[in-house]
Parts: sequence; C-alpha cells; structure tokens
Amino acid sequence: MRIPLLDLQAQYLTIKEEINEAIQNVLNSSVYILGPQMKTLEKEIAAFCGTKEAVAVGNGTDALVLTLKAFGIGPGDEVITTPFTFFASAETIAQVGATPVFVDIDPVTLNMDITQLEGKITSKTKAIIPVHIFGQMLDVEKIMEIAARHDLKVIEDAAQAIGAEYRGKKAGSIGHASAFSFFPTKNLGAYGDAGMIVTNDEDLAAQLRMLRFHGCKVKYYHDEIGYNSRLDELQAAILRVKLRYLDGWNAARREKAKVYDELLKDLPITLPGRDPQALSIYHLYVLRSLRREELMEALKKAGIACAVYYPVPLHLQHAFDNLGYQKGDFPVAEKACQEALAIPAYPELSRAAQEEICDVIKGVYCGK
Repeated sequence: MRIPLLDLQAQYLTIKEEINEAIQNVLNSSVYILGPQMKTLEKEIAAFCGTKEAVAVGNGTDALVLTLKAFGIGPGDEVITTPFTFFASAETIAQVGATPVFVDIDPVTLNMDITQLEGKITSKTKAIIPVHIFGQMLDVEKIMEIAARHDLKVIEDAAQAIGAEYRGKKAGSIGHASAFSFFPTKNLGAYGDAGMIVTNDEDLAAQLRMLRFHGCKVKYYHDEIGYNSRLDELQAAILRVKLRYLDGWNAARREKAKVYDELLKDLPITLPGRDPQALSIYHLYVLRSLRREELMEALKKAGIACAVYYPVPLHLQHAFDNLGYQKGDFPVAEKACQEALAIPAYPELSRAAQEEICDVIKGVYCGK
C-alpha cells in the first residue's frame, strides 16, 4: 500500500539513533530478563499514569489474566465487559474459568453503555472490565461508584488508551487495576509483545510480580502456581525511548483527527463520536458508513490501507457459543461491526496524504 494504516518504519526513522543506542546498551550489559531497564520502565509508566505501582508483563493479554488471577476470580464467577472490543478482553475472563457477561455499547462513543451496566450485575459478578475503545476513555469514576455499591473490582482495559484522559485523569489511574498493551501497533508500541499493569494497590502489585515469575518471590521457592510473563530488557529499553515521545505523538494523532473531521464533515458518514469530557489519543480513527464495502474497495484500489474494527462482536464469536447469546442481543455493537472502518491516522501522516484519502472517500459519495 502507498499509504499504510500505520507506518512503523517512518516512526523508527525519527528516533533511529536513540533506539539503536538503547538496544546496543542492553546487548553490552548482557542482562535480558528482570533487569534495570524493565524496573525503570515500571517507575516511568507509573509516573506517567499517575499510579503508585506498575508491573511489566509479557503482553496485554497476560496483563488482564494476571490481574483477574490476582483478584481471585475464577470458576463460578462472572465478569462484565463490552462485546465491541478485541477478543482478549473477554477471552481472558474465560481463561481464568470465569464467565464473560456483556453490556451493549453507547452509539456515539462505542464504549460500554454505563446506563445498562448495573442491570447486568448478579450475585456471581466479581469484576467489571471497561474498555477504552480506540483510545477514548469512558467515565471510570461512574463505574467505580457502581462497583462500590456491589463490592466489585474494576479493571480498566486501557490497551488502546495510554495517555488518554477523562476529566484530567489518565487512563489506568482510576480503576483498582489497569492493563496496557504495548503491541507494536499501539500508540506506545514495542518491537514485539509487551504489556503493563498499573495500580495504586501495593499488595496487589507484589502479588502480580509473584504471578508473572512462576508464583515465586524468591527464586526456586514457589508460593503458588504462576505464569511466565516477564517483559524482556530489549523491549523495556525500546519502550523507555518511545515513552519520551508519546505525548507528542498522541497530540499529532489528535491533529490528524481534526483534519479528517473538517474534510469529511459534509458526507453521509458517521465520524468518531466523542465524549466532551474525554481527551482521546486516537489509537484508531474509525468512521462508520452503511457503504463500508464500497469505501474499502475504493481505498484499496487507490493504494490506501484501511481495516475493519471489528467484524464480529464478541457475543457472536464461535468461541462463546456456549454462552447462548443470539444475534440481536446487543444491537448497537452489532451495527457498529457492520459499519466501522479505520483509516490511516498515524503521527507521521502528511496533510497531503490525508487530503488524498478524503478525496477517495468523497468520490464514493459524489460519483467521481
């Protein structure tokens, strides 16, 4: 594609010397696991998010699994989340033996519809996993109020939202714990898999550090069955370099979104909906159209990458057939899956490229 959905090469070239130096320093040290780069990254991420603790793990999926495990959630328990998200948000609930319970989404923001949340709580509910979809936070403080009434844990799935804010508070800073993914395509992406859990609960952080290293506090002495989920030094060193640029990159994504908003405002498509109290980081710029297939065909023909997020809502995934959900159970999420389309919006994207993308989209509606 002439215009990719995300250009990781372009990003690398802007910080090439710093990245290469960071990697070389790790190679020179010959320390690769549970070393100083990871420990320093934990402190820097905690400071960035405004939390007391951060625990580095192998990936964003592990961040959710370990957190659920640390909270003692397992067979017989229910955890509420959204059906409009990446599979891992609910997969991890099933991985610990619990049952995912879904709440439909808000038609504007595509985040969980909080007004429907309390009606899904039962005596089996143990936690809520709100997802900050596409980099826009939802009102976690409101969810915390609901959780407090029912003695539930709140785990923010902030995989797509590092640096996002809601009423001035950073993603990850409000829930009992929060999970981040540093998959390469994220706004803060490693050069491989990586993840992080942040929390203000020091005891929970200690439990998570034990779980990520085979359930032991002291090597070869295992207190419980744990996992092997350690963020390696190379990825930590890379992330430390990139973290210094994150605010600027996120601001650049917001500028790209403003350009699209202006150029596409008169077309019969739905632009990304916003909560006025949220500061999005635009992990993805996702528009919605009843003519999505035509748009995709036109964009691809012009050499412009685009992608569907997400083609199938979680309650209709075959892996969850046993839950008994049917088509029509969550109509807003189902409609979003039929209409949503992500177009390029990465920091290095030029204004000229954005105008070209918009011209192709306009051509679909204006018969060019």
